[in-house]
Parts: sequence; structure tokens; C-alpha cells
Amino acid sequence: MTTAGFDIEGLRATIDGVVITPKDAEYDAARQVWSGSFDRRPAVIVQPASAAGVARALLHARRHGLDLTVRGGGHNYAGHAVADDAMLIDLGALASVTVDPAAKTARVGGGATWAQVDAATAEHALAVTGGFISDTGVGGLTLGGGMGWLTARCGLSCDSVISAQVVTADGHIVTASADENPDLHWAIRGGGGNFGIVTEFTFALHDLPPLAQLTMLYWTPADGAAGLAAGVERMRTLPDGYTGALLAVSSPPLPFVPEQYQGQPGFVTAVVGFGTPEELAEVVAPLRAAAPTPAWELVTPIPYTALQQMFDDAAPRGLPAYEKSLYIDDLNAEVIAELVNRFPQRKSPLTIAPIFPLRGRYSEIADDATAFGGSREPCWAVNLSALCPDPADFEAERTWVRDTWDALLPHARSGAGYINFLVDDDQQRIRDTYGNKYSRLTTLKSTWDPDNILHHNANIHPA
Repeated sequence: MTTAGFDIEGLRATIDGVVITPKDAEYDAARQVWSGSFDRRPAVIVQPASAAGVARALLHARRHGLDLTVRGGGHNYAGHAVADDAMLIDLGALASVTVDPAAKTARVGGGATWAQVDAATAEHALAVTGGFISDTGVGGLTLGGGMGWLTARCGLSCDSVISAQVVTADGHIVTASADENPDLHWAIRGGGGNFGIVTEFTFALHDLPPLAQLTMLYWTPADGAAGLAAGVERMRTLPDGYTGALLAVSSPPLPFVPEQYQGQPGFVTAVVGFGTPEELAEVVAPLRAAAPTPAWELVTPIPYTALQQMFDDAAPRGLPAYEKSLYIDDLNAEVIAELVNRFPQRKSPLTIAPIFPLRGRYSEIADDATAFGGSREPCWAVNLSALCPDPADFEAERTWVRDTWDALLPHARSGAGYINFLVDDDQQRIRDTYGNKYSRLTTLKSTWDPDNILHHNANIHPA
């Protein structure tokens, strides 16, 4: 439907915030999301200033039969935050971050980004696991799990959620914690945006020196298999407190990269520590001994906030984007060979295949402690992420992602993948991802959103 016959002035009188319609000058800017694959036109955009405003907007949409979407950071590849002819509830005004350094907690608004959280917590030598792109919204990332540089050290983002303020599908404002609505607390830690609109999170924070030590080693495709194999072995045995990632990536046009490699595809092992440069050098030494000589390397101290922003420029807003993912238990020679042979075939210099080692604190959390869709056994999350500066390349790049995913599937845990990396509306993949948690989630969906009002997500249908 459109806003014809819709009580816009009544909505404006009800909401402690901003209401925007297609007639307003700010409408086109307000409806944009990160992915340029979508050009959707909501009937109305509401930017509430409080949880009560969110609840009133939701009830207004229900009363008038209007479809509903929610935007935190709007960084989702699937474009779930915006839909044609719907009401878009934009949480951007709910972006405060309040840190209690004595209690080591942070209260974070549902519209905050990880850059805001990182900046506020780093002042106190504290942190919580956030995403690899700093303008990603806290809400969407956390509700789906939340992987980042600190996964091995601190677990997933959702593992640190002490409580949340949630606007339910029937317009109530409730607390979800171990003591209040514990079933909802379980569901929102990995079950996605299916169970309510989170307007505030309370996170447990972790001690973290504000200065990290980083080593990145890059190999050309000719040495990529040997380099990645050495990286895999080093990641398996990193000491406690250290973390890292493997990446198939185009070399950036930056001063530390020799000119002949800039823009060229290659393979990186990155290792991060939070001690001294000498300590990190000792940890990296076995990797150097086992791998070919890198074509280039970066060894540097780096503020944790800058580490979090390191890939921001490689993920600009407004470009066509697509991704798929897999959980792989054994990153063996066959898997590495597929990646090394296939990655140079992509066209876009911004297409990337990051591989996240899920280990350490991640694996110390019990499988059934949260709704997160993935086994807590140590494994690798392989992300195939296409981003196209030239829209004409998008179809070919999406095909590259799908073909590479198909080639890796025989090595993976069925069709399961990280729910935050799911773009296609694929109910079987959602079931595969949640496994034996899926039936519990459908039952909880029936309790908290029986009419499936919140369905623009990796949707779990009511039982």
C-alpha cells in the first residue's frame, strides 16, 4: 500500500521523532541502505527518539495494515532494512553508548554503529567483539551472532549480551535477560530480528589494551596455497589472547604495497596480538618459517579502533553486493586449492573472501547457550563477498560467488552458514544453519511474533 488513506498527521502527533514521506525532501537520503543492489521505496520512514516511539510506530503500522521493516545500521547485504510500500522504522536516533568502566558494561542503543561502540569503550581499555566494517550496525550484527577480530578472545557479540530492551510485535516494551524473559534473551542472541525490535543492548565488556600489534603477510596466487596452508596451521595453534584471519583480497593501493602488486589478487594471513611487538614477532615466527617469502607485508602497531576500520574503504556504500558463506571444519589442501584457483577469476577489485577462525572463547560457549546458528566446535567461517564498483560486473560476480560456494559445499557442514551472511530467501539454509535449535525458535516465534510481523530478515516462521 502507499500512504494514501494512511494517517500521517496522526502518526506525527504520536511519535517523538521524525516522520518522512515520499513528498519530503529528505526522503531519498533517508531510504538508502548500504547495498546498492536495492532501490526500494517505503511508504513512510519513522525515526523515533525512544523505545516508546518505536512501539507507537509499530502499532500504527499494524493498525493500518502496513508492512514493517527495521533499520539499525542498514549494512545487511540482503537489504532487509527497506521494502517497497512498507513502514521503515529507522533506529538511527537511538545511538547512544554509555560505558560503566567499573562494572565493565556498556548500554548501547539499537541504532548505534560499531565505530561508536569501539570509540567509547577503547577510552577505558575495554571492548566487545564487533564487526570487521566499523559502520555496521550493532543491532543486526549482534542479533545474528557477531563475528570480528575479537571472536577468539571474547566470543561472539551475542555472547556478551547481558540484557536487552525489546519492543515486541504487540507493542510492549520488555526486558530480555537471564532473569526476565529468559527465552527471549536466548532467542535474540543469534536468532536474528525475528522476535522483537531491540532498542538497547547491555553488553559485558572485556579488558583490551587500546593498542594492537598487527602482522599481515601477502602471497601472490603462485604462492597462495603454501601461504594459506601455513596460515591455517598457525591459526589452529595461536596462543590465548591472539587472533587473526585469512583473506583472499586485492592488494590495496597503499604505500606499503609495492606498485606491481597494487590491485592484484592474492592471499593474506593476518595475526593480531595485544602485547609487545616482540611478543607478536615470536608468535608469527612459525608462520614465517613454514610459508614462502611474502610479496609484501605490514607489521605495525595499530589502535584497536583503527584495526576495526581497516577494511571500511574497501566496502563503500551504494554498490551492488552479494555474499554467501559456509562453515568448514577442515581447511585442507583441497579447499585451499579451490580458493586459490578461483579467486583470480573474480572481476571486481572489491570482491573479497575473508575466512574467520572460530576458536578460543568462541568454542568455550555451550552450543545451546544461545540461539546462534552454528556449532561451537572449532571451525572456519568462509565468506564469499562480491562488491562491484561497475554495476555491469554484478551478474558475473554473483555467479562467481555461487559457483565458488557450490565448489566448496562438499567440504562444508551441509548448507549451513552464518545467518548474517545469508542474502537469498532460502528456508532450507535457515533450517540447516539452526539445526536442532530451529524447532525451539519456531515455538518462540509463535509466542513473541505469532503473526510474523517481523519477517524482513532470515525469517523463522511461527510454529
